Amino acid sequence: MIVVKNLCKNYGNKQAVNNVNFCISKGEVVSLLGPNGAGKTTLMRLLTGYIEPTSGEVRIFDKDIKTERKFCLKKIGYVPESGFLYNDMTVADFLRYASQLRGMKKNEFEQNLKKVVENLELKSVINQKIETLSKGFKRRTGIAAALIHNPEILILDEPTEGLDPNQKFSIRNYLKNYGKDKIIIISTHIMEEVEAMADRVILLNHGKLVKDTSPTELKELFPEHNIETAFYKITSEAE
Repeated sequence: MIVVKNLCKNYGNKQAVNNVNFCISKGEVVSLLGPNGAGKTTLMRLLTGYIEPTSGEVRIFDKDIKTERKFCLKKIGYVPESGFLYNDMTVADFLRYASQLRGMKKNEFEQNLKKVVENLELKSVINQKIETLSKGFKRRTGIAAALIHNPEILILDEPTEGLDPNQKFSIRNYLKNYGKDKIIIISTHIMEEVEAMADRVILLNHGKLVKDTSPTELKELFPEHNIETAFYKITSEAE
């Protein structure tokens, strides 16, 4: 479980995250929505321990990420929007490197490698250097690295960016299935993705949590019964 309590993050006079509270349990796929500058990236960095809060706390399975960082990070896989890849490595070498950072044993890595390569359809490029890959394969390699230790919490920023429609369909189905007994948080601007994958929507604007609901309930808030319309009206009203 993730518990976020009175979470704030300031950058000088700017309050990027403003008194945010929520809990997420195993089995939930949560879509993190908000316009540009709403605080989504800052919130994800707080959840993954990349930055420390100005005040408030993040608890991962009842451990404060600030004081029990090592325990918490073992539970988390994170793919930022910009990715994190070494272009001079092959896909296999990069995934091995990711496993070493996680302290995985060789046999555990080899078992997990087979799964992520199959699930993310990387077999055809496993021995290629990352610099030679298409944008879509680079994205899948980044997701594979986040999944290599089979994390209980997976946090993804724009996970299907650069993928073609078939790849998007495949990744969405895989993540939906993976999330049945895990926690997945996905930041996206693609409303189709929200409807295809999310059980729950957390909507931010100006650093504040303005809605915490399901995609279906979000659509039903306005006569148009459309997530894009609801998103626009809610974030416009909060200006």
